[in-house]
Amino acid sequence: MTTPIIVAVSGLSSNTGKTTLVCELIRRLPGWEAIKLTRGHYRSCGKDPSGCCVSDLLSDGPLIRSGRETNYERGKDTGRFWDAGAANVHWVIVGEEQVEAGIAGALSRVKSAGVIIEGNSFLDYLEANFAIMCARAGENKMKTSARRTMTKADALYLSTIDDSDRASAIELFEKWRKDLTVELDTDDVPVFTRHDIPNLIDSIYETLSIFSVPFVVNV
Repeated sequence: MTTPIIVAVSGLSSNTGKTTLVCELIRRLPGWEAIKLTRGHYRSCGKDPSGCCVSDLLSDGPLIRSGRETNYERGKDTGRFWDAGAANVHWVIVGEEQVEAGIAGALSRVKSAGVIIEGNSFLDYLEANFAIMCARAGENKMKTSARRTMTKADALYLSTIDDSDRASAIELFEKWRKDLTVELDTDDVPVFTRHDIPNLIDSIYETLSIFSVPFVVNV
């Protein structure tokens, strides 16, 4: 089976606009599928399995829900992927040690030429054709894995909760980054905002063209 083109969308922290960006990409990549990776923890949410939103779904192996009838719910991330036009959506629910197997299982179900994967930890186990790191234009509560994931990013996407222009979004992010007590190197990574989605699509296209990967874009 041919491995699909993989575009990864990860985040420096929670609530960085990952799902919104995935939907924007799906709208412009006709026929592509999407994978949502949810990593659950039995003890991370109040030391009680019921404290984790997917803890009751965790088992000895990864759980993969593919197809609209199994994972569509209006307003939820997977539902938003469907509404954006994904050809298929795969929801992967895994524990800490099941990420690699879960992603491999989901990819084996992908029938389209390309797939967008939302998540962070899967990049420890596979190499994306194009990886996007999402961050807030202001303060980010950085995930433990974020610095490692950032080293694999081909683009940095800054999300805002208002109508900030590109220059303001970058200024806010840089102010936060420079105040960090740890180094977060983004100097060589091209930066995009919601105003630059067409340019981001062009960058993905140009990267894939280098490897002669067929690519269809809806502008």
